[in-house]
Amino acid sequence: MLNVKHKTRALTMSALVIAMYAAVMFATQKFAFMQYQIRLATSLYCLSYLFPFLILPLGLSNFLSNALFGGLGLPDMLGGGIVGILTAGAVFLIRKFRMPKLLIIPAITLIPGLGAPIWLSPILGVPYGILALSVCIGQLVPAVLGYLIIIWLEPLGLNEKYIAGGKTNDRK
Repeated sequence: MLNVKHKTRALTMSALVIAMYAAVMFATQKFAFMQYQIRLATSLYCLSYLFPFLILPLGLSNFLSNALFGGLGLPDMLGGGIVGILTAGAVFLIRKFRMPKLLIIPAITLIPGLGAPIWLSPILGVPYGILALSVCIGQLVPAVLGYLIIIWLEPLGLNEKYIAGGKTNDRK
């Protein structure tokens, strides 16, 4: 756990991740809210694998992006926030229980892909199955990207201990 001295680092990183998520959503909104919803920003859920304190900020990121760019109202904002927390939490649990990193891909694909259509289907008037398939297809790209981000970052020794100013796995 982070001590008081290092909470500022975690808070700063959380703010940067929220800003990065919003910036990516803004830059990709043309296709992030279309039929296949290729939301590249959701690849950032992978960061909770290394930094579990980002679980709530990643959910907040989704809530804010749906508020700023989605236009489907409070159910989409709240649902998106919950799905963001669940997805980021699942990614962290993959690490906590030492499951294969490759499971990041189904977590980032299936939780948003099967979760978001629960409220989007009645709002959009599209059958759940069709919408779920569409969202899952769109989530494959950010899911693979998230997996590749972890494969790239983990050997660098970046993790929660790095933020706390302690030793990392690679630096002894």
